[in-house]
Amino acid sequence: MLPENGHLLRIFVGETDKHEGKPLYEWIVRKAKAEGLAGATVIRAIEGFGAHSRIHTVKLLELSTDLPIIIEIVDELQKIEDFLSVIDSVIEEGLATVEKVHIRFYRSRKQKKS
Repeated sequence: MLPENGHLLRIFVGETDKHEGKPLYEWIVRKAKAEGLAGATVIRAIEGFGAHSRIHTVKLLELSTDLPIIIEIVDELQKIEDFLSVIDSVIEEGLATVEKVHIRFYRSRKQKKS
Protein backbone atom coordinates (compact mmCIF):
# COMPACT_ATOMS: atom_id res chain seq x y z
CA MET A 1 0.00 0.00 0.00
CA LEU A 2 1.08 3.53 -0.70
CA PRO A 3 -0.18 6.62 1.10
CA GLU A 4 -2.42 9.01 -0.81
CA ASN A 5 0.28 11.69 -0.61
CA GLY A 6 3.47 10.21 -2.00
CA HIS A 7 6.58 11.47 -3.72
CA LEU A 8 8.02 11.00 -7.19
CA LEU A 9 11.74 10.53 -7.67
CA ARG A 10 12.75 11.35 -11.22
CA ILE A 11 16.32 10.57 -12.28
CA PHE A 12 17.85 11.72 -15.57
CA VAL A 13 20.91 9.87 -16.86
CA GLY A 14 22.47 9.08 -20.23
CA GLU A 15 21.69 5.92 -22.14
CA THR A 16 25.37 4.93 -22.26
CA ASP A 17 26.03 5.50 -18.54
CA LYS A 18 27.19 2.28 -16.86
CA HIS A 19 27.65 0.88 -13.37
CA GLU A 20 29.05 -2.54 -12.51
CA GLY A 21 29.17 -3.41 -16.22
CA LYS A 22 25.48 -2.84 -16.94
CA PRO A 23 23.45 0.18 -18.03
CA LEU A 24 23.07 2.58 -15.09
CA TYR A 25 19.29 2.79 -15.53
CA GLU A 26 19.07 -1.00 -15.31
CA TRP A 27 21.22 -1.04 -12.17
CA ILE A 28 19.01 1.67 -10.59
CA VAL A 29 15.81 -0.28 -11.30
CA ARG A 30 17.27 -3.51 -9.89
CA LYS A 31 18.51 -1.62 -6.82
CA ALA A 32 15.08 0.00 -6.33
CA LYS A 33 13.46 -3.44 -6.39
CA ALA A 34 16.04 -4.82 -3.95
CA GLU A 35 15.45 -1.87 -1.61
CA GLY A 36 11.68 -2.55 -1.60
CA LEU A 37 10.46 0.52 -3.45
CA ALA A 38 6.94 0.35 -4.88
CA GLY A 39 7.99 0.32 -8.54
CA ALA A 40 10.11 1.97 -11.21
CA THR A 41 9.65 2.95 -14.83
CA VAL A 42 12.36 3.75 -17.38
CA ILE A 43 11.60 6.13 -20.24
CA ARG A 44 13.90 6.67 -23.22
CA ALA A 45 13.66 10.25 -24.44
CA ILE A 46 14.00 11.29 -28.08
CA GLU A 47 15.84 14.53 -27.38
CA GLY A 48 17.33 16.57 -24.56
CA PHE A 49 20.34 18.33 -23.07
CA GLY A 50 21.85 18.58 -19.64
CA ALA A 51 24.65 20.26 -17.70
CA HIS A 52 27.03 20.17 -20.69
CA SER A 53 24.40 21.88 -22.92
CA ARG A 54 25.06 19.29 -25.63
CA ILE A 55 21.90 18.28 -27.55
CA HIS A 56 21.29 14.52 -27.68
CA THR A 57 18.71 13.57 -30.29
CA VAL A 58 17.60 10.70 -32.49
CA LYS A 59 17.93 13.10 -35.45
CA LEU A 60 21.72 13.20 -35.27
CA LEU A 61 23.15 9.78 -36.08
CA GLU A 62 26.40 10.28 -34.17
CA LEU A 63 24.61 11.18 -30.92
CA SER A 64 21.66 8.80 -31.19
CA THR A 65 23.27 6.15 -28.98
CA ASP A 66 23.38 8.39 -25.88
CA LEU A 67 19.81 9.55 -25.52
CA PRO A 68 18.40 10.82 -22.24
CA ILE A 69 16.95 8.17 -19.93
CA ILE A 70 14.41 9.02 -17.24
CA ILE A 71 13.77 6.69 -14.30
CA GLU A 72 10.62 7.41 -12.30
CA ILE A 73 9.92 5.93 -8.88
CA VAL A 74 6.90 6.71 -6.69
CA ASP A 75 6.87 5.86 -3.01
CA GLU A 76 6.87 7.38 0.48
CA LEU A 77 9.27 10.28 1.00
CA GLN A 78 11.42 8.48 3.57
CA LYS A 79 11.92 5.46 1.30
CA ILE A 80 12.87 7.76 -1.58
CA GLU A 81 15.31 9.73 0.60
CA ASP A 82 16.88 6.47 1.81
CA PHE A 83 17.17 5.25 -1.78
CA LEU A 84 18.80 8.51 -2.90
CA SER A 85 21.50 8.03 -0.29
CA VAL A 86 22.21 4.58 -1.80
CA ILE A 87 22.47 5.73 -5.43
CA ASP A 88 23.89 9.26 -5.04
CA SER A 89 27.56 8.28 -5.25
CA VAL A 90 26.94 6.02 -8.27
CA ILE A 91 25.48 8.72 -10.54
CA GLU A 92 28.46 10.66 -11.90
CA GLU A 93 26.43 12.80 -14.31
CA GLY A 94 22.71 13.42 -14.23
CA LEU A 95 19.87 15.03 -12.33
CA ALA A 96 17.51 13.82 -9.64
CA THR A 97 14.32 15.58 -8.57
CA VAL A 98 11.75 14.78 -5.90
CA GLU A 99 8.22 16.14 -6.00
CA LYS A 100 4.97 15.58 -4.16
CA VAL A 101 2.36 13.49 -5.96
CA HIS A 102 -1.22 12.55 -5.21
CA ILE A 103 -1.60 8.78 -5.57
CA ARG A 104 -5.04 7.84 -6.89
CA PHE A 105 -4.44 4.08 -6.87
CA TYR A 106 -1.67 1.51 -6.76
CA ARG A 107 -2.73 -2.01 -7.52
CA SER A 108 -1.81 -5.15 -9.38
CA ARG A 109 -4.04 -7.49 -11.32
CA LYS A 110 -6.09 -9.71 -9.08
CA GLN A 111 -5.42 -13.42 -9.39
CA LYS A 112 -8.11 -15.32 -11.23
CA LYS A 113 -9.88 -17.88 -9.13
CA SER A 114 -9.65 -21.43 -10.46
